[in-house]
Amino acid sequence: MLKQLLLNGAIIGGIYALIALSFTIIYRTVKFFHFAHGVVYAVGAYFAYAVFSCWFLVFSEEGSYLSWIVAVLASVTGAGIVGVLIDRLVYLPLRRHKAPNLVFLIASFGVFIFIQNLLQLIYGAQILTIRTGPVKEGHHILGAVITDTQILILVVSVFLCVALWLFVKKAKLGKAMRAVADDPLAASVVGINPERIILAAFAIGSVLAGAAGILVSLETNIEPTMGMNAILKGIIASIIGGIGSIPGAMLGGLFLGIAENLGIWKISAGWKDCIAFAILIVFLLLRPGGIMGVKTQGERL
Repeated sequence: MLKQLLLNGAIIGGIYALIALSFTIIYRTVKFFHFAHGVVYAVGAYFAYAVFSCWFLVFSEEGSYLSWIVAVLASVTGAGIVGVLIDRLVYLPLRRHKAPNLVFLIASFGVFIFIQNLLQLIYGAQILTIRTGPVKEGHHILGAVITDTQILILVVSVFLCVALWLFVKKAKLGKAMRAVADDPLAASVVGINPERIILAAFAIGSVLAGAAGILVSLETNIEPTMGMNAILKGIIASIIGGIGSIPGAMLGGLFLGIAENLGIWKISAGWKDCIAFAILIVFLLLRPGGIMGVKTQGERL
């Protein structure tokens, strides 16, 4: 039982880590909590559902490799476009008027509510699922059971997390993001355009959120309100790992996933969210800087 709980925790922890990373890559450049990021995650799931539904209606088949490729491309592209539009249409005018962070926060909530209700208007309030073919028996590994879908979720989550970390560390654009996060004014002096970097951060973060939405939609149901729980868990994982830290976001997501699953071992699963917030409070009281500790902005990245 313990091995199964640890495995399930690692799987959901990979999703939490991916959401936390996608949130962190944006947070560190704009320095405010982009709550509307949660609805971008939901957009990714709904785009995947739309592609599979249309594919089934047109070709009367499901689960082909081509349908998967089209669904993934459409979802991450759609999520990326939505994230960029949020920044260009809502946040950019506020930055030009030098609005305080509280205004950005309120605007972010407004965008979240608007897009969530738009999804409900288009798709309805009912719970939706993506057709993934017949149910198959899981694989038995060291006393635990894991399905093909869960293997896919775990592998893709780990790959994307590692790829993003290497990108920020090694790529020219990643280094420019670190420079803007550390000191936007100094970065602009040496020829880096902070607005271009912010645009790239929203695009990359939104694509990752869309990918997380796709992965979750393969295992669980899709509903318009799914973004709120996702962004809250992503923020909690980011804070646990040390807000602004990419390695910390990965560790925080994994820790949160495992802790939640171990926490519901003896109590009802309905307490899962309460466990997450209890863990956050304990970390804030005992270790304000998170797993990675309190560091300067440049060191955290």
